[in-house]
Amino acid sequence: MRFPVALHTDDGKQFGVTVPDIPGCFSAGTSEDEALDGAREAILGHLELLAEMAEEIPAAQSIALHRCNPDFDGAIWGFVEVDITPFLGKAEKINITVPSLVLKQIDRYVQEHPAEARSRSAFLAEAALERMRKGH
Repeated sequence: MRFPVALHTDDGKQFGVTVPDIPGCFSAGTSEDEALDGAREAILGHLELLAEMAEEIPAAQSIALHRCNPDFDGAIWGFVEVDITPFLGKAEKINITVPSLVLKQIDRYVQEHPAEARSRSAFLAEAALERMRKGH
């Protein structure tokens, strides 16, 4: 998942980072790169705590949505990408019914887009998560 981050600086030498979609998630560094690396570690730490408390992982919103917030006036925007799958819990095997044509289309998509969909199961799980995020 790609989380937008807002970088702030008063002097161009020290940078603070806020992750707007994860309340209380902040970082800092002596360069933009160091601050972004720290933000990645802060995000991972927050996600680990959320998983331990069985809390939902917040969805990443768009930069355009956050840009309207006056708390982020003058911010430099970037993204930090993290793999959230370790925080989703242990995999469980289930039995589902899917029309054969849909299943063939899913399998074809997975085969043709291995970078986007690692497997049929991953594709279905990611599609379900995306659908639920849109419903919020």
